[in-house]
Amino acid sequence: MAAVSLSVSTVKPLGDRVFVKVSPSEEKTSGGILLPDTAKEKPQIGEVVSVGSGKISEKGDRSPMEVKVGDKVLYSKYAGTDIKLGGDDYVLLSEKDILATVS
Repeated sequence: MAAVSLSVSTVKPLGDRVFVKVSPSEEKTSGGILLPDTAKEKPQIGEVVSVGSGKISEKGDRSPMEVKVGDKVLYSKYAGTDIKLGGDDYVLLSEKDILATVS
């Protein structure tokens, strides 16, 4: 079996999938208490790094993606597949799991 070298530029989502770089989670509470790794919540905000070409309808038409590269998005807490590349966390998820764009 050949070894595959993955980087952000080599990952191209298919269909209605979106590749998102996860924003780092909070290290402290609002009161200033440091949180251990086990107490941190999974982040739900990230930046879109790559998008697929869109979902194909039953008629064979391709619907355009609502998000684009560079958008900050809010996504479902347990959605997608977590991926670690070069020390950064990413999530590969379906467009339907994206709840909103964040300005």
